[in-house]
Amino acid sequence: MAKRGSNIYKRKDGRFEGRVPVGYHDNGKIKYKSVYARTLSEVKEKMSEVYSIKQNHNISAIKLTVSDAAEQWLSSAKLRVKESSYANYENIVSKHILPILGSEYMQNLTTQKLNDFIHYKLSKGRLNGNGGLSAKSVRDIMTVYRSIENYAAREYDIKETHFTMPKTEKKQTEVLTVFERKRLESYLLHNPNNTNMSILLCLFTGLRIGELCGIRWNDIDFERRTLSVSRTVQRINKHGKSEVVIGSPKSKTSIRTVPIPEFVLDILRRQKKSGDLFVITGKSKPTEPRTMQNRFKAILKICGIRNVNFHLLRHTYATVCIENGFDPKTLSELLGHADASITLNRYVHSSMQMKKNYVSRLQLTA
Repeated sequence: MAKRGSNIYKRKDGRFEGRVPVGYHDNGKIKYKSVYARTLSEVKEKMSEVYSIKQNHNISAIKLTVSDAAEQWLSSAKLRVKESSYANYENIVSKHILPILGSEYMQNLTTQKLNDFIHYKLSKGRLNGNGGLSAKSVRDIMTVYRSIENYAAREYDIKETHFTMPKTEKKQTEVLTVFERKRLESYLLHNPNNTNMSILLCLFTGLRIGELCGIRWNDIDFERRTLSVSRTVQRINKHGKSEVVIGSPKSKTSIRTVPIPEFVLDILRRQKKSGDLFVITGKSKPTEPRTMQNRFKAILKICGIRNVNFHLLRHTYATVCIENGFDPKTLSELLGHADASITLNRYVHSSMQMKKNYVSRLQLTA
């Protein structure tokens, strides 16, 4: 980087970087905060803002409450996360963190205070007053709190506090048995309609329920026998009200193209409508996941299959793929995972029949 004076440098990417001294590391070396801009005047302006914050730093740090830090962190998060993620963060902050910790000064929070907060949430944390939250729910709350605290540490040099995350037991998610799959597939094939066709599509592509609700007819390429996943439908809570939103999938890797089995394509061809209409509804408005979940449970009842969550279809798809010899990398891409380890750890479940088949291959040494 070429130096431009006053701790300003010209980077190889064309941007300017300004470095402002904001304190000292434990080893005595100066600690810098970097700001970036496309022009020299912009970077100087940003540096001036940092200098201004630095001058008022001691007062700000002393008076910084959890409520203040949470508000600033949420404003920052809103610029980088999906609308649904932001709504979830906002709900956790407003309903769980602020009512108890909001007025506390960040620098006065101790390990004991935070552990007491965790114990309270585990024993009496439900919003309806009927008992405590699950360990997973409390972990989600404390993960958000940790992000707020990390923000305060970066911006105000607030010391981070250690606390004990509640332990969660990893549950082994079941999948549909061979008998249950046959019963479900038979019902879906013999009762053709948009809902049943869509459930069958999910059973043989592993789509998430929100992705399924977001599929339009022009996302299906009948010549190439593929399905493009580029949107998801969700119901999110905002300021006490809920609304259905259409957004991008869970992550970048969730935007993907998935091959469709030929027999499923044949069924889709018979139901095909205008390209910009949603597959499930046949209209310009999508079905929301909650409605699809209720329809699925009604079908399970008709078929005499145990009451399970729609997401079990995704687990079932992954397990069936492994049983049929799919390699983990290919399967992870089909499911839209960033890493094959996620696929193996969360979505692939070895059945007793698979174990017996593998064990039957063992032989005495000749």
